Amino acid sequence: MLAVLTAGLLLGALLSATVLWLFSGLFSPVPPEWRHGMIVVAALVALLRDTGVLRFPMPQNARQIPQDVLQRDLMRGTLQFGFELGTGVRTYVSASAPYVIALGVLLAGDGILTAVAGGIGFSLGRALSPVVRLASGDVGAWDVRLTDRLVPMNAVICAATAVTFAVTGWTTVWGG
Repeated sequence: MLAVLTAGLLLGALLSATVLWLFSGLFSPVPPEWRHGMIVVAALVALLRDTGVLRFPMPQNARQIPQDVLQRDLMRGTLQFGFELGTGVRTYVSASAPYVIALGVLLAGDGILTAVAGGIGFSLGRALSPVVRLASGDVGAWDVRLTDRLVPMNAVICAATAVTFAVTGWTTVWGG
């Protein structure tokens, strides 16, 4: 079932990444340095949000995927569940980093491979989380450790995203 869930996650994330990449062409008239600057600013705002300095809701469908999706047909339901989870638009997305990555795909105007890499990263992150949790041997302790480390972990991800887009923007736009 994990393979089917992962396949659904990959398909959903690749669909979202492809749609974002297709719409990225609409931003091509905006100067590249502005687009990269907006991504860096968004990553820094996300960093402030994830560390609790700023408080504001992110746009999301704040509900869980219905249980009956899995109860109708286990194999097809697992694929559908994975697909919906992979799109990132059907259920909760608690961290800000996926939004920054999506904005990066939308604004950077890079090739389809960048969008695909973002989609694969998002889906594999969602697929590996429950596997690592179960493999820990003590799910309760793992949940406590995750809760303790969630804020710094999200902060590092947002900071790394900001630095990555700042550096790639610098080398792409200014040839530095």
